[in-house]
Amino acid sequence: MKKRMGIVLLVASMMLIAGCSSDDVIVNNLNIDMANGNSSTTGELATFDVAIDKTTAEPTDAATEYFPYDEDVLENNEFTTEVSIDLSNPEAKTENGVEVTVEDGHIKANHGETKKVCYMVSGTTANGSFTVLGNKKYAVKLNGANITNPDSAALNLLSGKRAYIILADGTTNTLTDGTGGEQKGALYCKGKLLFNGSGSLSVTGNTNNGIHSADYIVFRTGNNVYVKSTTNHGIKANDGIYINGGILNVEVSAAAAKGINCESDIIINGGRTTVVTTGNGTYDTDESEAKGAAGIKADLTLTMNGGELWLKSTGSGGKGISTDTEAIFSGGNVYVVTTGSQYSSNNDTASPKGIKTDGNITITGGKIWVRTSGNNGEGIETKSELSITGGEVASYAYDDAINSKSTMTISGGYVFALGRNNDGIDANGNCYIKGGTVYAICSGQPEVAIDTNTEGGYKLYVSGGTIVAIGGLENGAQLTQSCYQATSWSANTWYALTVGSNTFSFQTPSSGGSGLVVSGSSQPTLLSGVSVSGGTTYFGGLGIEGSTVSGGSYVSLSSYTGGNSMGGGPGGFGGRW
Repeated sequence: MKKRMGIVLLVASMMLIAGCSSDDVIVNNLNIDMANGNSSTTGELATFDVAIDKTTAEPTDAATEYFPYDEDVLENNEFTTEVSIDLSNPEAKTENGVEVTVEDGHIKANHGETKKVCYMVSGTTANGSFTVLGNKKYAVKLNGANITNPDSAALNLLSGKRAYIILADGTTNTLTDGTGGEQKGALYCKGKLLFNGSGSLSVTGNTNNGIHSADYIVFRTGNNVYVKSTTNHGIKANDGIYINGGILNVEVSAAAAKGINCESDIIINGGRTTVVTTGNGTYDTDESEAKGAAGIKADLTLTMNGGELWLKSTGSGGKGISTDTEAIFSGGNVYVVTTGSQYSSNNDTASPKGIKTDGNITITGGKIWVRTSGNNGEGIETKSELSITGGEVASYAYDDAINSKSTMTISGGYVFALGRNNDGIDANGNCYIKGGTVYAICSGQPEVAIDTNTEGGYKLYVSGGTIVAIGGLENGAQLTQSCYQATSWSANTWYALTVGSNTFSFQTPSSGGSGLVVSGSSQPTLLSGVSVSGGTTYFGGLGIEGSTVSGGSYVSLSSYTGGNSMGGGPGGFGGRW
């Protein structure tokens, strides 16, 4: 959310949306192709993009660091037994209880039972590797280390104990594997993999994953890590991935590859994480299932507490976020773009989604922006329940913008949902709107701005909140808070909805569903064609709270009881921006 001061938005062709009955239809004088719904793109939500960003300035928004164990914190340990490893001139030696062997440029170090070992690694090799064995936790300090191994992993940490990777301040380090081995990653760690330091690390995986831990991975403030994989996932962990800070960039290009893939939980507390996937969908013959790529895939829960998360998927069936259980958003900023269409193979499909979970989605804070443009691309979808109690959620989608298979509850926050070819908000169970500010837009009849599965015996319940619905509400809704309608509306126009002493200003789309429904805690007033200045902007500038409003014409409102047979307006032909 951000302040926008001094905005004066003047609309050249302003019309009064007049009349209280569905028979009142006005002609829109704005320059829009009414035959096919084409229109110009409007606002940041429809134009923002995601790209790899290696700049080192971290976001200031961050939550408290999370470590599964206190022992994972580098500052709680001492690594005073230093062993130098020079990749340019490898040397076999026994030093401070550590045995170092060399074979054709490949270095293997075994510290056995020796404690507090820190391997100081520097130099360059174009045909070598560094492998660590031992029964005690250890540190590897990369101090200008550049390893290319054509045959296997570049950095192979085969000890099952904690490995503290320290990126020496001001240094650049690279790890690259080849295409001929069976390694799980260019950087493979059998134990817990704990990143520290303010240097940079670039990892390229050409056989499998870029970085792979058989345990869990922790990133911290100061880390600047870039990972690329051409054949599988970027970052893979079996038991957890915890991003407490740092700059993390990931690119993957293989079919159905995941940028960050974890068989357990993923927690993001800070830093800036950017993931770009370009691979198309593929058919998994082992699981008899069509699959797509994903920026982030968690087999358990994704939790977003702070920092920034930027995700883009361009291939067929691609997703931004995918979890097998829950997704919890309490802080930070999330930006997701998918451009691919649906992938189909062997009578199965993988549909593009901005955010998709099999379990619940819970949003209590932060900002989430999602845009999907490919065929059948839904914005935010849960196979279970969705709850929004705070934060800013904006979804601009090809298909349903926000969808739940079960109950949906909105009781706070700011929510924007535009379905270009379907509903804005769609609950297949009951939908409860109890509070917050909700701005929903559908594509046109028979879709509605806010939909529920009435065929299945479910219902929309409106008991609170400030609501703007272009395209109406589901038939049979229980409206304990009164709703009102303007039977038509003008496109690309600023409106001001005032409820009591609060004003929410919003810009209408270039096209969308028929009719305009509004609701608030008391009977609202609605002005069309206003000029707006100041206030706090939401949804990339499409909504402004607490703005100063001037000009405009009053819109006549009549009582509304539900349904989308509302007559006029520029809606009903595709809902495109």
